[in-house]
Amino acid sequence: MRKRGKQINLQRLGNVLAGILKKHNIFFDSEEQRLLEIWQKAVGPQISVQTRPDKLKRNTLFVKVSSSVWMHQLHILKQDIIEKTNQLLGKDLIKNIHFSIGDIPSPMTAHPHVSSFSPDSYALKDKEKKLIEKSVSSVADPELKEILRRVMTKNIIRRRLSGNKKAL
Repeated sequence: MRKRGKQINLQRLGNVLAGILKKHNIFFDSEEQRLLEIWQKAVGPQISVQTRPDKLKRNTLFVKVSSSVWMHQLHILKQDIIEKTNQLLGKDLIKNIHFSIGDIPSPMTAHPHVSSFSPDSYALKDKEKKLIEKSVSSVADPELKEILRRVMTKNIIRRRLSGNKKAL
């Protein structure tokens, strides 16, 4: 079997995808999405409805909470939540959690990827369809092209449902 020559101009798929989405002002943060999913598993459905992880900075997870009552309860559970979250992450990334009161999006706008969300039930405008096709036209791999189409479609619909007028 013949050895491949060294390929020097390879790019990570995530970087290519991020570049295309950013070019069209479509934001899809997979780290944020992963943190949200882990948070939901770590705290369970009852707490995750009342909370929303906001950001991770210097090993401190900042979490928005719906009320002071929930914030007090979560302070009591803080160490257990840190341990469970780190266990699900597979590393000791979180050393502290800072809770603050803030707006918690409804489950539909916060998690448009859940199975009850179907992009097929929302029609895209011709302008949006053309934008998506133009964006994916340079991608050679048909499977990747279809994934990009789905991500962009879901993002446009999610923005429309959340009331963001700047969907494009």
